[in-house]
Amino acid sequence: MVRNQRPKPQTAERQKIMKDSIRQTVSVTNPQGFHMRPMAAFVEAANRFPCAVTVTRLGMAPVNGKSILSLMGLVAIEGTELIVEVTGPRAAEAIQALVSVFQRNYDEEQ
Repeated sequence: MVRNQRPKPQTAERQKIMKDSIRQTVSVTNPQGFHMRPMAAFVEAANRFPCAVTVTRLGMAPVNGKSILSLMGLVAIEGTELIVEVTGPRAAEAIQALVSVFQRNYDEEQ
């Protein structure tokens, strides 16, 4: 049996957290695209922060930036532009860490 439940009123703190959203567009510069190594680094970085992370490719629905399987669905080849959005506490710190993943050169790493 499904009961109709009233939504819980949001506290002022919860409302503030939901408003703390930062969005940045990044371009995939790696010749191999956004492949497993950078995806794993992105997910690892995203999971260090207590906020929601979404990644969107133009024309596609946003995906969970804390899930490598979701990121794989983006099929982001070199030149693809992605929008990274972080919502919640420490959003500014999180967006810096996530954008830095796209700036690393994974071809030179062994």
